[in-house]
Amino acid sequence: MDARASEGGVAVEASVAGPAPAEPVARSVPAAGPTALVLGGLSLSHLLNDMMQSLLPAIYPLLKQAYALDFGQIGFLTLAFQLTASLLQPVVGLFTDKRPMPFSLATGMLLSLCGLLLLSNAGSYGLLILAACLVGLGSAIFHPEASRVARLASGGRYGLAQSVFQVGGNAGTALGPLLAAFIVVPLGQRSVALFALAALAGFVVLSLVGRWYRDRLAAGAARGKKGAGTGRALPRSRIVATIAVLLVLIFSKYFYMASLSSYFTFYLIHRFGVSVQESQLYLFVFLGAVAAGTVVGGPIGDRFGRKVVIWGSILGVLPFTLALPHVNLFWTVVLTVPIGLILASAMPAILVYAQELLPGRVGLVGGLFFGFAFGMGGLGAAVLGELADRTSIEFVYGLCAFLPAVGLLAAFLPRLESPRAA
Repeated sequence: MDARASEGGVAVEASVAGPAPAEPVARSVPAAGPTALVLGGLSLSHLLNDMMQSLLPAIYPLLKQAYALDFGQIGFLTLAFQLTASLLQPVVGLFTDKRPMPFSLATGMLLSLCGLLLLSNAGSYGLLILAACLVGLGSAIFHPEASRVARLASGGRYGLAQSVFQVGGNAGTALGPLLAAFIVVPLGQRSVALFALAALAGFVVLSLVGRWYRDRLAAGAARGKKGAGTGRALPRSRIVATIAVLLVLIFSKYFYMASLSSYFTFYLIHRFGVSVQESQLYLFVFLGAVAAGTVVGGPIGDRFGRKVVIWGSILGVLPFTLALPHVNLFWTVVLTVPIGLILASAMPAILVYAQELLPGRVGLVGGLFFGFAFGMGGLGAAVLGELADRTSIEFVYGLCAFLPAVGLLAAFLPRLESPRAA
């Protein structure tokens, strides 16, 4: 693959630590060929992977009652999953940049399967923590390599490829509460084991994707690897500062997302008196909007530039987050739709922007940003859970409403690419 900073041909330094390794494959196959099947397989496996993972927060009300947990313990359970995923993802990405592992994707799915089976039979809070860590480990192995394969299969439409890949994950996250409401809540904790079938299906799909990836690596080695492109480079200090700004943007978005994904059901139950099953359906509305937002963010970034999408996600969402804590049940549910759409649209743009900033470090970028996103979600869940115990869940939502304003730091992002026509 041609390691350029953008479609417009503006290259940047490959790494703050030195020259970037060459991409493992020299070029992309046509999008109408097997590439579309690979992207579809990645999106489907991402859906299955994140659907299984989302079962954990979706059954928090069930676990809270069964194990007499407080909000702090719920937050720590999320933290165990998110930190296992976030701390290991950059390590996995850095390793696979140097030594790609095509079948690590299927291995990650098997680890998530083990975590699910343990979650369904856990008899203590300690075993719940262990199950969360196994699911997090599977996620840490899956995401960096899957992000790299999506870029290899993009045919040059990097934002579109990331959107297709990420929408599978967001759709799976949205399905989790729905399945929990109609399967796990009525049947109990042990019914989580039924989702082992989804893990097995994901293992089969990722094994086929791994074969395609292995063949691409072999073809790239036969042709010879290309180095990073040439052109105007950013200073290393500017690259470091830009990465820091991007991570702050991830912090603001995923800290806020944690307030909804982990505690929205409790907020609705406590403030409006809805049932557990109703609260799961309302959470599904928000998570469905997140999935839809991921679809549009990448293609818009391909056409108009990544910064346009990043700015739109910041300035567009703030009025809705500020209004959310002050409206009735109907408008609370309505407002979560634009919030989910706008917030989620930025992630594909941020990820591709970072890949263009550090060409040749696709695995590291994927691991760092997915990992940091998971970490911020986990830290947010833990911190906000403790804050809710000490104050109230309503206070938490009033405070979090201002978090998207942190994204105004996007003013410091340099422009890397020129918008291109679709």
